[in-house]
Amino acid sequence: MSDFEEELVEEIESFDDIRDEVRDLTNEMDFAVAAWHEDGRWTLATLPDPYDIAQIITRLKSQQTNGGSIALIAIDEEFFILIRVLGSHISLFLSDATAALDYPVAEELLEIADIPMPEEDEEPGPVGHLAILADLGLNEMEMTALCDDEELFPDEQLEAIAARLGFGEEFSELLDL
Repeated sequence: MSDFEEELVEEIESFDDIRDEVRDLTNEMDFAVAAWHEDGRWTLATLPDPYDIAQIITRLKSQQTNGGSIALIAIDEEFFILIRVLGSHISLFLSDATAALDYPVAEELLEIADIPMPEEDEEPGPVGHLAILADLGLNEMEMTALCDDEELFPDEQLEAIAARLGFGEEFSELLDL
């Protein structure tokens, strides 16, 4: 093998290493947390795969309490998802419908919620059950305002939601925010 070919192979391998590091970093930014309220206090737990909506719903169903259970999911510093299971009722919320154009997990959520895919030229905006947390003190207007705040990343938006619902400190500690 010539010197040029050896250098090319080394360069390609270094790009592969960089891509692996970026993938690892991206996975560190993605998270899913389950929260449920029982005996007067919130309990939180991380969920293993933020991309598996069906598994998350199954896990939430296993945490049935009077207030139901909630999943708070952040994906790639781009958008967040809320899922709430209350009895047999499942509510779904996506902070940016246009994320479904680039992220299979967002597309899957739209399919499950029977929400049409956005058009390529559509403006970003929340979709789904906007009043998903209204009975817990976070109404539709506040939820929309939070989604429209371009200064906040999804983890910060979810941290604000957790604080509003009364488990902000636990949420931050669990994720080391």
